[in-house]
Amino acid sequence: MCTRYISPEAGDIERHWQVGSRTPQRWPREVFPRYLGPFIRAARDSTHFQRELVVGQWSLVPWFAKSAKLPYPTSNARSEELAAKASYKHPWARGQRCVVPAESFFEPCWETGKHVPWRFHRTDGTPWGLAGLWNTWVDKETGEVVESYTLLTINADAHPLMNRMHRPDPKRPPDMQDKRSVVPIEPEDVDLWLTAPLAQAKQLVRLAPVEHFLATAT
Repeated sequence: MCTRYISPEAGDIERHWQVGSRTPQRWPREVFPRYLGPFIRAARDSTHFQRELVVGQWSLVPWFAKSAKLPYPTSNARSEELAAKASYKHPWARGQRCVVPAESFFEPCWETGKHVPWRFHRTDGTPWGLAGLWNTWVDKETGEVVESYTLLTINADAHPLMNRMHRPDPKRPPDMQDKRSVVPIEPEDVDLWLTAPLAQAKQLVRLAPVEHFLATAT
């Protein structure tokens, strides 16, 4: 699972994803769960499709939550469980998909027997657009509106790079570790990811080729 990434600057997001800034909010460059971060979704208040830049909490707040401060983690969502898991099934069914801009992200490598952070850029120098789900939650007592999002993950046991990340489970065989990876959405697929029917969107939940990753130990 991914629990740390570097967000691009606001201007870089606006230029790369061709989305105008609609919020004066700012966010930290280094984003951790429950921090504020930017995400891109289909604009909610427009009569025609356009992309919308939103700032929200990285840790999706489901509709049934009593507080935006959750006692359980929702920063990552396993793609295999989206249709069944209570926290994610409604956003998934309703097409509340988003793209999370990331200049780079971090994962732990345990090949030395210790936690060694690795940082992942794209080889072409452009930012990642990571697949996510978003939700809008309203506090019934105060009326506060909280935007939030989660990053999708996918099994990476067969990926020659991402299967090297995360602590191995000694109880599982090497080919069934259930190593996880984020899900990059290529620039040409962004609008499809944001608007497509569910069956088409599912086809975009896939691992990126190893050639797209530039990995360095930090």
